[in-house]
Amino acid sequence: MNQNYTVSNEISPINNGNNSIGEIISINEAIDRIGFGKFQYRVLIAAGTCFMADSIEIMLLSFLILVLKEEWNLDDNNGAKVASIASAMFAGATIGTLVFGRLGDVVGRKPVLSCCSLMISVFGLGTAFCQGYTSLLLVRFMVGFGIGGLTVPFDVLSEFLPTNSRGKYLLLIEYFWTAGSMSVPIIAYLTLELLNSWRVFVAVCSIPCIVSFVVSQMYVPESPRWLISRGRNTEALAILRAAAAVNGNDPEIVFPPWCILKDEQEESSSFLELLKPKWRSLTLTLWATWFGFAFCYYGAVMTITKIFDNSNGDDADDDGGDTFGFDYLAIFISSTSELVGTALAIALVDRIGRIPTQVCCYSIGGISIFFLCLLADTSQRMILVTIAFIVRVNEMIATCVTWISTSEVLSTEIRTTGHSASNAMARIGGFVCPYLVAGNVSFRDLGIVMILIHFGVAFCASRLPETKGVELGKVMDSKNRNDAVGGAERCSLD
Repeated sequence: MNQNYTVSNEISPINNGNNSIGEIISINEAIDRIGFGKFQYRVLIAAGTCFMADSIEIMLLSFLILVLKEEWNLDDNNGAKVASIASAMFAGATIGTLVFGRLGDVVGRKPVLSCCSLMISVFGLGTAFCQGYTSLLLVRFMVGFGIGGLTVPFDVLSEFLPTNSRGKYLLLIEYFWTAGSMSVPIIAYLTLELLNSWRVFVAVCSIPCIVSFVVSQMYVPESPRWLISRGRNTEALAILRAAAAVNGNDPEIVFPPWCILKDEQEESSSFLELLKPKWRSLTLTLWATWFGFAFCYYGAVMTITKIFDNSNGDDADDDGGDTFGFDYLAIFISSTSELVGTALAIALVDRIGRIPTQVCCYSIGGISIFFLCLLADTSQRMILVTIAFIVRVNEMIATCVTWISTSEVLSTEIRTTGHSASNAMARIGGFVCPYLVAGNVSFRDLGIVMILIHFGVAFCASRLPETKGVELGKVMDSKNRNDAVGGAERCSLD
C-alpha cells in the first residue's frame, strides 16, 4: 500500500540573490513524503518480532513458575521463591530499560535494537540449560535486561510513520504481541504435555527474537530523526531517499537534489532532563501510568492462568491426563481476545482519541477482573472464560494505546530516554505483581487490589495530553500553546 508523493518538475531551488539556498523541509514533511509501504513493513517485522519475543518471554512465566514449583519443589509459605522467578526478569528489565533507553538517544536506535534482540535470543535459549534455581534466576535476569531495550524498536517504527496514519499503523505491531500471547499456550501444550519438557518449551519460545535479530540487521536503518538531532542531516536524507525507493517512489522526485532537511534543535537526553520543569509533570504522570498498566496487564495474565490451573483443585472442566494440570483451551481462548482488543484499538485510537480510549478500557478492565476473582471458586468454566476474555480485550486496548501515546508525546531527542524511563516503571510494576498473584492471597483480596489499581491508572491516563492528529514531537508545544490561550481567556474573564 504505497502512498506516492510527486513533485512537479518545475520545482527549482529557492534563490536569494545569486545564492542557491535549496528547498528546506522538516523531518515530519520528509517522512510524509516517503509514504507508507514496503519499507515500513520491513521495519514493522523487525520491531514486531521483538515485541513478539517480549510477549512470549513474559507469558511463558505464568506456566514456568507453576511447573517449576512442582518439579523443583519450590513451594514455601508465602510463595516468594516462585514469584522470584518472574520478578528476576522484571528486575533485569528495569535496569535494562534505563541502560538501553539512554543508549538509544546517545548511540542511536539501530545498535540498541540489534544488541537487545541478540541478548534475548542468547539468554532465552540459555534458560533451557539451567540446572538449578540460582542459575535460572541469573539467566532470566539477563533475558529481562535485553527485554528492557524493547521500547527502542517501537520508537524506531514510530519515527518512520507518516503523521496521518501513525496511530493506526503503530497498532499493527500489537498483532505481533498478540501472536506471541496466543502461541504460548499452544507451545506449552505441545512441549509440556506431549513432550513433558519445560526445557524444550523455553527453547522454542526463544525463536522469534532470533528472527528479529536477523531481520533488523538486514532491513532496519538508523532513524533519520535521531540522525538530524545529532546534526547528521546528509546521512538522514540518504536513508529517506532509500526508503522512498523501497516504497516504489522515485527518490530524485520525492527529494530533489537541492532538497535540504531542516535542522532540529538538540536538547539534553539525560534522565535528569525528564525531571526539569519542562517535562516534570508529564514524566511523573507517565511513570504512574506505566507502573499501573504493567501491574494490571501482567497481573491479569497471571491471574487468569492461576484460575485455570486445574491442579489448584477448582472444578473447571478437566479433559483428563494433563501432565501439569492447566486448562490450555481456556487460557488459549482468553489469549485470542487480544486479536479483538488490537482491532478495536485500531478502530478507536484515531476516532475518539488516545486519552478517552485509555480511561474507558482501564476502567472496564478493572471491573471485569474484580468480578472474575470474586467468581473464581464458584462459577462454571464458561462464565469464567467469558469474563477472562472481556478482561484481556480491555487490557489489550488500553495498553496498546498507552504505548502509542507515550511514544508520540515525547520529542525526538528524549523519546527513547523518556519512553524507557516509563518502561522501567512498568517493569517495577511487573516485578511487584508476581508477589501478589503468585502469593497466598485470596482471589477476593486480589480482585480488590486489581480494581483499585485499574481505577488509579485510568485517572493518571486522563491527565496525559491528547496526541491525536498532532505531529510527532510537537505535542507539548501544542499543549503549551493551548494552556497559554486558556490562561489568557481566564484572565480576560477576570
